[in-house]
Amino acid sequence: MQIMPTTVPSPRVPAAAAAAIDPIPDAGTISARLDRLPATRTVWRLVVLLSLGMFFEIYDLLYSAYVAPGLVKSGILTLSTPGLFGTTGVASFIAALFAGLFLGTIACGFLADRFGRRAIFTYSLLWYTVANVVMAFQETAWGLNFWRFLVGLGLGVEMVTIGTYVSELVPKQIRGRAFACNQAIGFAAVPVVAFLSYLLVPRAPLGLDGWRWVVLIGAHGALFVWWIRRELPESPRWLAQHGRLHEADRVVRALEARVEAEYGRPLPPPVPVAPLLPTAAPVRGRFRDLWVAPYRSRTLMMAVFNMFQTVGYYGFANWVPTLLVKQGITVTTSLLYSSIVALAAPLGPLLGLAIADRFERKTVIVAMAGLTVLLGLLFSQTAMPLLLIALSIGLTLSNNIMSYSFHGYQAELFPTTIRARAVGFVYAWSRFSAIFTAFMIAAVLQRFGTTGVFVFVAAAMAVAMAAVGFFGPRTKGIALEAIAQ
Repeated sequence: MQIMPTTVPSPRVPAAAAAAIDPIPDAGTISARLDRLPATRTVWRLVVLLSLGMFFEIYDLLYSAYVAPGLVKSGILTLSTPGLFGTTGVASFIAALFAGLFLGTIACGFLADRFGRRAIFTYSLLWYTVANVVMAFQETAWGLNFWRFLVGLGLGVEMVTIGTYVSELVPKQIRGRAFACNQAIGFAAVPVVAFLSYLLVPRAPLGLDGWRWVVLIGAHGALFVWWIRRELPESPRWLAQHGRLHEADRVVRALEARVEAEYGRPLPPPVPVAPLLPTAAPVRGRFRDLWVAPYRSRTLMMAVFNMFQTVGYYGFANWVPTLLVKQGITVTTSLLYSSIVALAAPLGPLLGLAIADRFERKTVIVAMAGLTVLLGLLFSQTAMPLLLIALSIGLTLSNNIMSYSFHGYQAELFPTTIRARAVGFVYAWSRFSAIFTAFMIAAVLQRFGTTGVFVFVAAAMAVAMAAVGFFGPRTKGIALEAIAQ
C-alpha cells in the first residue's frame, strides 16, 4: 500500500500540495519553480503549440523566393530591378516584406512587454493572415508591395513574441532544444511551400494564378489561432514582473501538478534565484534600459550581428531559385530543385534537438556562419546539378542551425521587463539590412553573377562572426535571471 505524504511542506511534498499552503512567492521564486521542472510531455506540448504559430510564420516569411518566378510570369513584377531602388522588380517585393518586418520589430516589439505574450501572439498572427488574403488578389506592383509590407508588420511582431514566449516558459536546461524544436516545426513549412509552389506556380488552377493559391493556402493559419490561444498560458515570468503574482502562481501551480503527475515522483526543490525586482510592484521596461550596463554592449553586439547575418541567410534563402536560374537551370527545374533542397530546412533544427544544449550558443553561431561562407563560395563555382543540390542542402542546414541558435541566444541576454522590446530592437536591424540587401544582391547578381553574390555574403558573415565570437557572453544552462544580472 502506498503511504501518502504528510501535509508539512518539504522538498519531498508534491509541488501542488506545497504550493497550496505556501505564501504568494516573488518573481525570483516563480522563475526558480519554472526552471526546476523536468522536461515532460506537458512542457514539450507548450513548445509545440508555439511552434505551430512559427510554422505559419516561416511559411509566410519564405514564400517570397518560391512565388517570385510566378510573379514575373504573370507580368506584375520583373526579374531585374530598373534602377537601384526600382519598385517593379522582385527585389522590391522582398524589400517591402522586410520594411514591414523592420517596423514591426523595432517599433512594435514592446507590445508583448506591455500587453502580454499570449495576446500579442494571437493578434499579430491574425493581422498578417488578413493582409495575406488581400495581397493574394492584387494586380499591380504597388498594391502587391503595399500589402506585403503590412504582412511584414504583423510577422515582425509575431517573431519577437514567439522567441520571448518560448524562452520564458521552458526550464533553463532545455532552452536550446526548445528553440531547436520550435524552428524544426517552423521550417517544416519550407518544403510545404516549396512543393506547393512547384505544383501551382507554373499553372493557374480554376483560372487563378498559381502564386495566388500558394499565398491563400498559407492564410489558413488563422483557423488554428483560437485553439492555440486557448491551450497556452500567459508567461508566468511576465505576470510576476508586472506584479500579478497571484496569477503567476496559479499558472505555475497548474504546470507543476501536470508535470509532477507525468514525472511520477515529487519535483526537485527550486534553486533560489535573486529576482531582478525586489518587490511585487509592477515595473514597465523602458527603451533607455537597453543602454545601461550590461545590456548596452549586448544590444550593440546583437544589432551588428543581425545586420550582417541577414546578408548570408536571406541572400541565399530568398534567392535560391533565381540563383539556380542564373546558373543555367530553367524556371520549372529550379523550382523542382528548390523543393528538394527545402526538404532539408527542418533537418538543421532537428539536429539541434540532440546538440543544442551541449554546446555554447555563441560557439554554434560562429561555426555555422563560417560554414555558410565556405559552402556559398563553392556554390558559386559550379554548374553541376547534383553538386548544386548538395551545396544548397548544406547551406540550408548551416543557416538554419545558426538561426535557431541566435534566436534563442538573443532572447536569453535580456531581463523579462524588456525582453520583447530588446529582442525586437536588435532583430529589427536584420530586417533593416534585408531591405537593402535585396536590392544590393540584385545589383551584384546582374553585374558579377553568383560569384559576386557569395563574396558579398562572405564579407558580411565575417563581421557577424566577429561580433558574437569576441563580445558574446556564455548562456548555456544558466537561469535567465542570472544571465540578466
